[in-house]
Amino acid sequence: MGKLNFDRAIIEDAMDRILERTKRMDMSWDWPCGVAYYGIAEAYDITKKESYLEFLKERVDELISLGLPVWTVNTCAMGHCLITLYEATKEESYMDIINSKVAYLREKALRFGDNVLQHTVSADNDFPEQCWADTLFMAAFFLLRVGVKTKDAALIDDALNQYYWHIQYLQDEKTGLWYHGYNNITKDHMSGFYWGRANCWAAYTMSKVGRILPECYLYPQYLEIVGSLNEQLSALKLLQTDNGLWRTILDDEESYEEVSASAGIAAAMTLKANPLHRKYIEKSIEGVLAHVAPDGRVTDVSGGTAVMKDRDGYRNISKKWIQGWGQGMALAFFAAVLDFENIAGDGAL
Repeated sequence: MGKLNFDRAIIEDAMDRILERTKRMDMSWDWPCGVAYYGIAEAYDITKKESYLEFLKERVDELISLGLPVWTVNTCAMGHCLITLYEATKEESYMDIINSKVAYLREKALRFGDNVLQHTVSADNDFPEQCWADTLFMAAFFLLRVGVKTKDAALIDDALNQYYWHIQYLQDEKTGLWYHGYNNITKDHMSGFYWGRANCWAAYTMSKVGRILPECYLYPQYLEIVGSLNEQLSALKLLQTDNGLWRTILDDEESYEEVSASAGIAAAMTLKANPLHRKYIEKSIEGVLAHVAPDGRVTDVSGGTAVMKDRDGYRNISKKWIQGWGQGMALAFFAAVLDFENIAGDGAL
């Protein structure tokens, strides 16, 4: 694919500022923190800056000491940073919590149809028989990472099954884009919008599968993932704005540009390493950097978003405040950019 054009010092400075601002956020053990700390973990893996790991360990240890919440799909997002902490420290307490999350997802989490995880945000039955693209990041990707690490074939199969069925339920084959959610009771996509961050969750996690799953090409479900991602990215590149970003409703020119979705989509392109996407990635580098404030806040990130009832439900969500998922996905994107020279394309796949 050749080299990406970027200034490493500028990227690393932006990452340092994002970390420092994220330190000031009082996030509890839930998905906003999970995505933010995933980004910090990715940044540490690429830069090996001990200050990143030190903060992660100090804050996670504090949260553990305060008591862990009831597990849900969303709270399992914190499992990602635990994997990094375990790999760095070998402290079994982290693996114990990882195993507890896996046990919940395997044995207690609500499922429907072909063993598909229902998206849950609390201890209640929040969204009966609904699957959301968010679940891929919070749970399926986490299960895959643990399955690969522990060489648990059944866990890998479960994770890949989640990817497979989320593709069937959520991707529009006509456009290549992903809907936010699917209701298995009413057999529809509810309001039916191509939400930007849903496409970020899908594209980013699918782009990671081939990078972490040994002999991925031997799994039929992986070939489904490859086909889905190729179609999605070829559609998304055409919807990139002049600023190198994507909109909160992807195909709605009156919707605002949203930076967490943009960072995740651009990160997926970076990890996929298709040479035809290089110019779009470089445009996104400039676009996302332009939204890192001097104090490290990633700006123009939409607030938490359920499957909204209509167009205005998505378009009117505030993007004024700092959000953990904006901090985290920007870090994940920049980490992928810094590691680009080590990323090989997946050939004919």
